[in-house]
Amino acid sequence: MKIAVQSDNIVFRIATWLVPLVIAIVLHEISHGWVANAFGDPTAKERGRLSPNPIRHVDPLGTVILPLALAVVGAPVFGWAKPVPVVAKRLRNPRVHMMIVALAGPAMNLALALLAALGLAAVVPAAEQGSTAMAFVAANLANFLMINLFLAIFNLLPIPPFDGSHVVEGLLPRSAARRYRRLGRFGFPLLLFLLVILPTIAPDANVVARLVVPPVRAIAGFLFGLVGLA
Repeated sequence: MKIAVQSDNIVFRIATWLVPLVIAIVLHEISHGWVANAFGDPTAKERGRLSPNPIRHVDPLGTVILPLALAVVGAPVFGWAKPVPVVAKRLRNPRVHMMIVALAGPAMNLALALLAALGLAAVVPAAEQGSTAMAFVAANLANFLMINLFLAIFNLLPIPPFDGSHVVEGLLPRSAARRYRRLGRFGFPLLLFLLVILPTIAPDANVVARLVVPPVRAIAGFLFGLVGLA
């Protein structure tokens, strides 16, 4: 892309990172509920979690405090929303449908990333001509694209409780799946170890840098090239 969409202004960074992040993670969660409802589990619908109202999905720490702090210090911004409730037993084919429900979130993020790329193709020419408003829109779209790609790939990691773990569970033999499911009890400590402690001890074992960032950059490059912004 030929236009710089970053700024050292803290308010600008917050506005162009926090809003795209909230939209991305809320639609990620809603998509799980939409697909679950289509496959026979109306739990999310019954609890009002298919609403686009972000208030119904906001996790104070993961959706607001952490992303806001990261945006202020200029660090990579990420976060999470309250998981949409899905009851596997209510699905018509629990093993198969649970995998599809899990994949719905990353699929939504990839679709949103494509829409962001198309939007960038439309606004970047005006931003390059010096339009402040279009530069702000371009910044939001660029960050929205990268956030969605990161969420899609990050959530496909086969680590409970990520979406990728539900896919692995559905592919394993039932006995192995039950044992694998038990890892969910240690989800947060496991994430803390893999994503924070391990990279500090052994930088070469950085899960995000090795498994998430390369495909995110590759897909972003493809999308930018697709809309003529590479």
